[in-house]
Amino acid sequence: MPDALPPSPFAPPTFPPLPEIEGMHIFAAETGARYTGRPDFMLAEFSEKARVAGVFTTSKMPSAPVDLSRLNLKSGGGRIRGLAVNAGNANAFTGAAGARAAMRTARSLAKRLSCSEQEIFIASTGVIGETLDPAPLVSAIKAASFDVAQASDWSGAAQAIITTDTFAKGATRTAKIGKQSVRINAVAKGSGMIAPDMATMLAFVFTDAAIPAHLLRAMLNEATHKSFNAITVDSDTSTSDTCLLVATGVKKVDGPALRRLDDPRLGQFRKALTDVMQDVAIQVVCDGEGVSKLMTIDIAGAVDDEAARRIGLTIGNSPLVKTAVAGEDANWGRIVMAVGKSGEMVDRDRLSIDIGGHKVARRGRVVPGYDETPVARHMQGQRIHIAVNVGAAGGKAQGRTRIWASDLTHGYISINADYRS
Repeated sequence: MPDALPPSPFAPPTFPPLPEIEGMHIFAAETGARYTGRPDFMLAEFSEKARVAGVFTTSKMPSAPVDLSRLNLKSGGGRIRGLAVNAGNANAFTGAAGARAAMRTARSLAKRLSCSEQEIFIASTGVIGETLDPAPLVSAIKAASFDVAQASDWSGAAQAIITTDTFAKGATRTAKIGKQSVRINAVAKGSGMIAPDMATMLAFVFTDAAIPAHLLRAMLNEATHKSFNAITVDSDTSTSDTCLLVATGVKKVDGPALRRLDDPRLGQFRKALTDVMQDVAIQVVCDGEGVSKLMTIDIAGAVDDEAARRIGLTIGNSPLVKTAVAGEDANWGRIVMAVGKSGEMVDRDRLSIDIGGHKVARRGRVVPGYDETPVARHMQGQRIHIAVNVGAAGGKAQGRTRIWASDLTHGYISINADYRS
């Protein structure tokens, strides 16, 4: 992999300060398995009260860690005590050897934390098809200091899971569940092979709230659809996609036990969870391989929200749209093309398009007296806004969504041509 990639133009000057989450300890280690002089292994320990929910890749070529974590999520009753994530080797398409490496890593962490192997979750990211040697990971687990009373190294943990990323990604929010104040932290990695189809890339979200696993699952699915499932860099879905939501169970909720997703006490938490996940998801797009611009694509007038999502992703994934944005070309005809190829119900003669808040097309035609000058000026910025109303059902349809996408530059080709070197 390239050792030093030029930083994304959206890279923040520093990693954001993330507060402690009671009931867990997260940190980083250097194994030297693929990288030198940088952390490449994220480890976390959780209290015995912790519960977890997860979503994983829908790829038919899932990695060995995905298989193992998916199995433990199903058989372990939503319990979690440990998490291990390595960077540099995806341990995907590695057959029985990959399964053994994943199991050996999980077994080592379970032994270190004196818990069941079913309470261990793992993830891997990096090159596909290379056999993973678990020995460096096992050695790092044996040498690590696990103690939930220690301060967590959030920055190091976020740095440890990146591959072609040019910056570590993290975000935090606070919310109340009833009268109880709780925290939510999120870290993620992703730069290439980013196309939403469950969650995308690796993302780990943690809260100190006491929430049962079945509600974590419902809230994670809800927030994923509005965040990680609403981004795209290159239309390629990873074999390793994993998103976990862990609640350490320290902050008890007043009143009756939480049982239903529509409990009004969860309203603020659900909003904050979606918000923090959207934050790190957008950071992933802003660090897309070779990225120079961020597209925000708003779709309205579709038959339903899911149809709107598919139309938005078709625009965001179109090489012609992405290269036009990279080249600062206000070629709105490419947007028309992408809407048309989406396969969704649209009305050509009701289609409207705005770019950067400027009217471009109305009722299926360019607006009278269209002046491209302000649109071209908007295209020269880093953040591009495209709004499309597809006018389905005679203009009465209400389906809408928002999608975030990167442009496509020569840098993407250079990075991926040299990925394994």
